[in-house]
Amino acid sequence: MGLETGTLELVVRQLRWEADDVVSVRLEDADGATLPDWTPGAHIDVHLGAGVVRQYSLCGEPADKTGYRVAVLREERSRGGSRYVHDTLRPGQRITISLPRNNFELLAAPNYLFLAGGIGITPILAMIGEAQRRGAEWELHYGGRTRAGLTFADELRAHGDRVHIVSEDREGRLDLPGLLGTPRPDTLVYSCGPEGMLTAVEDFGANWPAGAVRLERFAARARPAEDTAGERPIRVVCGRSGVSAVAAPGRSILDTLEAAGLKLSHSCRDGICGSCETAVLQGVPDHRDDVLSNAERAAGKTMMICVSRALTDELVLDL
Repeated sequence: MGLETGTLELVVRQLRWEADDVVSVRLEDADGATLPDWTPGAHIDVHLGAGVVRQYSLCGEPADKTGYRVAVLREERSRGGSRYVHDTLRPGQRITISLPRNNFELLAAPNYLFLAGGIGITPILAMIGEAQRRGAEWELHYGGRTRAGLTFADELRAHGDRVHIVSEDREGRLDLPGLLGTPRPDTLVYSCGPEGMLTAVEDFGANWPAGAVRLERFAARARPAEDTAGERPIRVVCGRSGVSAVAAPGRSILDTLEAAGLKLSHSCRDGICGSCETAVLQGVPDHRDDVLSNAERAAGKTMMICVSRALTDELVLDL
């Protein structure tokens, strides 16, 4: 355990180019200690200095207990995370990460259809290995803008004709209408990639059974204006600590409770990482995250307090 509860301090052992503008980072314990287990689809929060925290999917081998691997795309409009990894991070540096957390779990199914775009291959990479170990049928369709920019392409080709790789500069885009137009029985779809691709996956997969199409986003979706129009104050009561505060319009529940003195788990503040998920004891959440499934939202048992608000005047949270 590292600098604070739920974190590890690891050392950067290796950085390696995996594609144009994509570098992989291998992290290990400085003394060679075994690292906590993780499952395909998991991510870690990486603390990159100056208060910058970014979430990266684990894309190594879960059976390897000696190290974690992530891959980072250099973003032209970097907010500091990818630029730091590419320009500053070097072997031998110590870095703080969270324990692995999985909001994109690979559920059991006889068949899987994996759809990845660009750096979105990272959570999918470990999933196809797990599907193979389970003896499930699976296929991967992986697309990107250029052939040189496709990450881990050589590793993927080892799986033979189950893997279909296309690049816009050669073959064009993934045929999402053809892949998703007709629902497949006993099949789960897992997809990660840029927002335009994920929106298309949602649209073309709309007639699949509920819960069959599962997505992970690297950035929060743009929220419609009506999400914030007409907001009202919300009284937030913390059932365990006894803290009570009012979240004013335009101010998150997370910020409100921190100002009231609570120390709360959080990372992205955009509703995509799941670290601030909180149990709801009373009241009806107004969900605005990109983590919970439709069924979980309808149940209303938990919420992401960094972005979500309430449909009732009061919420009682298990804090």
